[in-house]
Amino acid sequence: MGFFSAARQGRKDDAELGKGLWRRAHDRFHRGLDRFHQVLEGVEDDQLYEELVEIANDLALLLERVRAVCVEAQRRSPSEGLDIPAALSGVHRALSKAGNSLATTAEAAAMLRLAVGPVPVGAASVRRRAEAVFQQVADAERHLHEAAS
Repeated sequence: MGFFSAARQGRKDDAELGKGLWRRAHDRFHRGLDRFHQVLEGVEDDQLYEELVEIANDLALLLERVRAVCVEAQRRSPSEGLDIPAALSGVHRALSKAGNSLATTAEAAAMLRLAVGPVPVGAASVRRRAEAVFQQVADAERHLHEAAS
């Protein structure tokens, strides 16, 4: 991304996500995805690499959903600080857990990358951790929907 396109994206993010709580939740998730993709660069085992790429692609699809939740949360309860609105605390909690789980998933992938010799179960441990991320993003969406009711 060039300088001007990055600046444009930053302004768009400011307008849609604000500069507070919801922006931080989105950006944290985005950084977790970046970390996971960085881990992929060092994987030498082809089979493991393909398994991890599949997981990475699935996780990357969640970014749109996380952004949609954060944009809607910002629309409902604008945030320029770190105060968590009571009505959307479940949404924030689920997004925080998703960000933490994504970081743990990237860490699990890094540990596999460092393994000596073939990994007998492949990326099963990474897949299990990724499932938690999917569930937590779904929880955030559910909490957002319930808050609207």
